[in-house]
Amino acid sequence: MGVWRQVGELLVPRACAGCQAPGQVLCAACREHLRTPPHRVTRRTLLDPPIFALGPYSEIRRNLIIQMKEYHNQAVRPYAGAVIAAGLEQLVAQGVLPPRLVVVPAPTRASSARARGGDPVLHMCQHAARLLGDGLPLTVVNCARLRRGVADQSRLNADLRWANMRDAVAVDADPRLVGRATVVVDDVVTTGATLINTADKLRAAGALVRAGLVLADA
Repeated sequence: MGVWRQVGELLVPRACAGCQAPGQVLCAACREHLRTPPHRVTRRTLLDPPIFALGPYSEIRRNLIIQMKEYHNQAVRPYAGAVIAAGLEQLVAQGVLPPRLVVVPAPTRASSARARGGDPVLHMCQHAARLLGDGLPLTVVNCARLRRGVADQSRLNADLRWANMRDAVAVDADPRLVGRATVVVDDVVTTGATLINTADKLRAAGALVRAGLVLADA
């Protein structure tokens, strides 16, 4: 461990992103809590593609997501990537997904990504791809983006979220998408407006969108 890192941890001691217990980025109890098999999110508006969540929006998952996004906790992002990797492995083993996949991070506002030290959902996907390696090859294609003027979804109710996302997503043309089985990944699903609109734009770009996958179902 470098000297400056040691000094930093003395000034701001490391605490678990899930429960704030001292000493670890993510404690063993919280890691165990996150080992939940994917379940399909059942909402009338989320039929195609099917959306799978890796657990409910529990206090631990909520804390982890807030740490990643709002507190710029870079150290916990690989752990979130490991959860996504495990979920993809299970969906492939169940026959829901094929073994060679394109993974597209759900879009976020560029200003938010800059403020957070990079897009946490993109980082999750990249860590998942590194973990799975050749055993389950993932091609991460960061091609979805939000057009200017899109409001922060967290401040809107369900109806306004759908209205806000209508025509808000753009997908950059990428030959790696065409004819490839694709999964859209995000941190949390509420109404599903972002995931569904992203899936629609990806299909228009030639992708075969098979599913969405999120850390938590709110």
